[in-house]
Parts: sequence; C-alpha cells; structure tokens
Amino acid sequence: MRILIVDDERPARDKLHRMLASEPGITAIEEARDGVEALECLPTFAPDVLLLDIQMPEITGLDVAASLPSPAPLVVFVTAYDEYAIRAFDANAIDYLLKPYDQPRLQRALQRVRDRMAQQHPTAEAPLPAVTQLLVPERGGTRVVKVDQIQWIETADNYIILHTADGEPLMRQTLAGLLDKLGPGFIRCHRRAGVQLGWIASIANLDKGDGEIILRNGTRVPLSRQFRAEVEAHLAAG
Repeated sequence: MRILIVDDERPARDKLHRMLASEPGITAIEEARDGVEALECLPTFAPDVLLLDIQMPEITGLDVAASLPSPAPLVVFVTAYDEYAIRAFDANAIDYLLKPYDQPRLQRALQRVRDRMAQQHPTAEAPLPAVTQLLVPERGGTRVVKVDQIQWIETADNYIILHTADGEPLMRQTLAGLLDKLGPGFIRCHRRAGVQLGWIASIANLDKGDGEIILRNGTRVPLSRQFRAEVEAHLAAG
C-alpha cells in the first residue's frame, strides 16, 4: 500500500508518518505540504491512499478530492474539525479521522482502506469516473476550472491552454496526459489540440482531408486528417 500524507502542518505529518511506519503492508510513504503539491505528486508517486487534511491554504482537502485523476486513490480525511464530515463522505471518503487520534483509530481506518481495495475490480463495463474540476495554480492563488466549462485545449510550449468562457488559464501538463485525465468526453483532434465532444456543432472541410471543428460559440478548432476519423466516429456514436 502506497500512502501520501497531505497536511500543511509539519508536526501533523511527522506524527502520522511515525504511526504508519509501524503498520504492516505499507510499502511507501510520501508527504505533501499542501493541495497543489499533492496533485503534482500523484503522477510520479501513484499512491493507493491519500491521508488528507481539509483546512489548508489555497486549496482545501475537499477541493483536492474533487480534482483527483482517474483512477483515483482512496481518501481518508484527517482533520481537527468535525463539521466537514458530511461533505467528506459526499466526496466518497473511506473514513474521517478526527484529530487527535490514536494508533487503534488509525488502524481501523487502514483496515477500511484494505477492505475497499480488496473489493475493487474495475471492468470495461464499469468505467472509472473522470475528474469534475481542475486546480490551476496562478500568481497569487489557484483557479478552480470546472471540466464541463472547458471547450477545447491547445498546447503552448511546455504548457496547455484551457479555453473556457471565463478565460484561458495555462497548466503545466501534457496534452495526452490531460485528455486521459478528463475522460471520454474529450478527444484529441490535432497534434496540438483536443476538444470537448459536447461543444462540437459541425465540421468544415479543408484541403487534403484536414478540417476545422466549429464549436457552438463559433470558435474554429484545427482538425487534422490523422484524428478526423476517430472524432467523426465518436460523434456518430454519441
């Protein structure tokens, strides 16, 4: 079991790390100081479980839970505040560990995690859900971008641009990685662009099999012949 501890307070992380070190079946433990660092850590560390504080600067633990990629790690909230319990379980938390906790209480939470992991058998008939929002770090804060507001995506050097009605925030992310995270509602249409299928109004023909996707708001998105057949197949199936 790989565990990521997410808490903005160093003593809280240290205590949890020490307690986890004595538990069987834990193969790796990593720490993150806030929600942004936690989300950045996910692709490389690939935790099975997040032990996640709720009240943190910039991004709350609840926002982190709503922004996890698919397949998402299991979440146990670890917090000093009991008023978030209902919202935590609405976010599909496995457990709600209230500070101060002791070793037996932590062990019960870990057992719930083990039980859930044993029950998980994803199949092609039961796809895992995609994320519903993205957290985009910006100067002076973090922007929450709802996935259903993203019309199309394009690359810009080492960044991608999220085209929405409310602006065009930049993320440091690969196009392929983001499209995989966003799920089947999005598709690649060009080596430098992807689009949300629900925003497509029509396709205009260009030379040599290339085209342009025309969105419902009139925006034109490049469509290369390499990806055209797949885009049209998804539109016909939908």
